[in-house]
Amino acid sequence: MTMADKEFPVRSPNGGYPPPAERADRRDLAEAIERGGGLDVSALLARAGGDVATATAAIARPGAWDTDSLTAAVIQVADRFIVEPLGPDTDFFDGGGTSVAAVQFVAALARELDVHFELDDVFADARPRRLAQRWLGARAEATERETPSPVADTVDDELAQLMADVAGADRLPFTDPPERVAPRRVLLTGATGFLGSHLLLDLLRGSDAHVVCLVRARDDADAVDRLAAALTRFLLPWSPEVRRRVTVLPGDLREPNLGLSEKAWAALAEEIDAIVNVGAAVDFLRGYRSLRRGNVVGPLTLARLAATGRPKPLHHVSSIAVFNELGIASMGEDDPVANIGKLVIGYDRTKWAAEAVLRRAREHGLVVTVLRPGGIGGHRETGAHNPRDLNSGIIAALSRFGTVPALRNLHVAPVDWVSKVAAAIVCAPTAWGHNYHLTGTPTTLEQMLGESAAIGMDMRVRHWAAWCDEVVERIRTEPVPELESLAQVLGSPTARHPLETMASVPAATDERTRAFLRAHNLPQPVRYGARSQHKTLEMLAGTGLARLPRPEDPPYLWFAETLVGTIGPVAAAADTSCTLNLRLSIASTHQLVAGRTVDVGGELRCARLHDGPLTVSGVASVRPHDGIPMRHGLKHPLMHYRLSLRDADGGTWWLSGYKYAEARRTIIRQARTLTVELGREDQPASLAGEVAVPLHTYLHDQIDGIQVDPRLSERQRRTAKLLWLSWFGSQLGKGLLEPALRVGTELLDLRRNAKESR
Repeated sequence: MTMADKEFPVRSPNGGYPPPAERADRRDLAEAIERGGGLDVSALLARAGGDVATATAAIARPGAWDTDSLTAAVIQVADRFIVEPLGPDTDFFDGGGTSVAAVQFVAALARELDVHFELDDVFADARPRRLAQRWLGARAEATERETPSPVADTVDDELAQLMADVAGADRLPFTDPPERVAPRRVLLTGATGFLGSHLLLDLLRGSDAHVVCLVRARDDADAVDRLAAALTRFLLPWSPEVRRRVTVLPGDLREPNLGLSEKAWAALAEEIDAIVNVGAAVDFLRGYRSLRRGNVVGPLTLARLAATGRPKPLHHVSSIAVFNELGIASMGEDDPVANIGKLVIGYDRTKWAAEAVLRRAREHGLVVTVLRPGGIGGHRETGAHNPRDLNSGIIAALSRFGTVPALRNLHVAPVDWVSKVAAAIVCAPTAWGHNYHLTGTPTTLEQMLGESAAIGMDMRVRHWAAWCDEVVERIRTEPVPELESLAQVLGSPTARHPLETMASVPAATDERTRAFLRAHNLPQPVRYGARSQHKTLEMLAGTGLARLPRPEDPPYLWFAETLVGTIGPVAAAADTSCTLNLRLSIASTHQLVAGRTVDVGGELRCARLHDGPLTVSGVASVRPHDGIPMRHGLKHPLMHYRLSLRDADGGTWWLSGYKYAEARRTIIRQARTLTVELGREDQPASLAGEVAVPLHTYLHDQIDGIQVDPRLSERQRRTAKLLWLSWFGSQLGKGLLEPALRVGTELLDLRRNAKESR
């Protein structure tokens, strides 16, 4: 069930807030959406106008609204969709509202009060008094000069709140630096999120530290269940050994003292000797005010914890979003971040403010390490990903719609690399106190196009704004409910700003990170290209988000293969002519990477089987057993044909054929000869023999005769041929070398002589 499928509970019209269990359900829903990032409201958008909160009591409307009466009415409507009571100056999201609830809230205001807001208005500033003032101000009969712009008003107010939050760091105590030793007990926030869960496992793998995970939960048991569910969701182990080295602490990064009592706060400050902050609300639609408690006030609270009792290092996961200013000249680890006035979306501003808070904390003596990932892609081995993350949505949209925005650099790195490097920095005291870019190697537009072509996906390049409009339209008209959250982000003029920035920003530089990796023998920055995305793309396709080329699609590339020879009864002489006229094709080069298979069709003619031709279908596997010789003999399989044969009378046969590499056999003969067995369906082989590609047809059919999907451009068709020939040639070369390597290995193996000399 998606979040959009789950009805958000509303307050009873007869008064009273929901019971604790129902409020907990609301909080669970809010946190799930917040962890995922963005909206997941495909069902709600269709029904928000009619069937949500239809049982609510009517609200009396005055003859004319004023600020106080409209504020009170807005609160009365909002109270149905939140967890805690809302005050006139309390943000809707601080009361426990979610992005889904905001959709319902806006619909209810329009239906019951005839007060209409855009979702962006609520995401920008959802305090009831400010909503009332902005709605009344927009309708006041005054000149533009006399009436302040509601948008400008909101921006000024937001910046004032931001600066007040940053100034809170001035109240931090001055402290001595911590002892530079590897941490033994680490406090980790955000462990139930995508990066946080992977970082937890890498901290355990890379050190002997015990990890205390701060988890929003009702009690200890609920906290453990939530952490276990998160690790399982991202295909990570929740084993007895993991459980032994983890303490799960119920708390809330957004609350004073992390939601802990004074006694628990003091005990935690003495118990831990390092803090790692991954916790953050990731939402590109909500404004600064609705994100500030977790994203800005939370890091300030952790800085205070780091200065309480024994000094402790604080490692904060930020983002290169702090550079999201159009026209920024450079993005180095120690370069000045963006002008705060030029950061457009609330999320970017919260990451900027958190870094500003922690820079001031450094001035108070705290040792603060800032880790800045870009986009975080799926795990290269497991394919685990965050399905509601903006990056997952964009990757899915690229594969489904075949268009790509004209961006300059795409900063995305696989989660397994980001997590491993972050854990290594946390565990290396000499690395503390600096800024690190964990952006991997950026992907350029040219690389993206080339790799898309390599897996059989033809990409059209669109200006970023036109791309956003096209993707939103196609998600809504096809429709693709799984991508509704992406449509909400791309449909917001404010939230699409990161794409505009990506179209122009330079590549992030990471000299300090690379030096650290070299010094600690860790993998250098990787690029999240087609090979890294392979597993994640398959998982996205399995859930309906992405679309990979399929066998029923027009083939990407094909060529003819003719095989001529003789067959006869098994264990007898081959005495009957046999000819196969085949077409070998691939739906995409993704098919080669995923399974090293080629689709086979065509016909077989053999008088022993039928007077007329038999229809052929099946697959051929390239190096099917990775070079392991058949039955521990000397024949190394190059290709394995698994074919079905059907005659005109409906009779069916099977054919299994191998091309082998063998020592002392000519290379040409190995590559073109197929040893075959045939039999009736569900019966053992009754016929066997050998067929081979005639020398005069090989070059004509399989080199010069390669055909490529005519819908591709001329350049893409040339690239497709080159990719196929280079890939197949490399596989064939490996296969042909294996027998010689095996013979060489046996010649160097002295065990037989040693045994004979005993």
